[in-house]
Amino acid sequence: MIYKTPETELTLLLRHMSPELSPEIYVYASLDLNYQLAKELNPLLIFREIERQTIILPKIKAEYYGIDYTFPCNVITLNVHSALNAVGFLALILSRLAQNNIPVNAISAYYHDHLLVPVDNARHALDILQSLSEEFKIINA
Repeated sequence: MIYKTPETELTLLLRHMSPELSPEIYVYASLDLNYQLAKELNPLLIFREIERQTIILPKIKAEYYGIDYTFPCNVITLNVHSALNAVGFLALILSRLAQNNIPVNAISAYYHDHLLVPVDNARHALDILQSLSEEFKIINA
């Protein structure tokens, strides 16, 4: 589904975020990638840093290729078309998760924000986000 208008209003973002937990486990690795290897790994994200590329890839691929990795996580997608210049959306969400001692790595893509949460915390994080969304549906109805 292609969303036409990105949302900037914090209340609406929280009310409509509809968090969804991906069952796939992803991991972080640091590699010197070439095009062929990147294609075979089917990464969620590649980010060029000064030292090397950071890659987020399916855990099963990292293990198959013998790649050292860290931070096994699930992805929670916030299914609201958040504007890239929306103010406070991730700050509020990350603060709520931090209050519950849940570490998060956030990725803002063009249409949605994605939260990478340790596997052991993913279900709890999802419950917290669903409750937060419900709070804004009730309070701001």
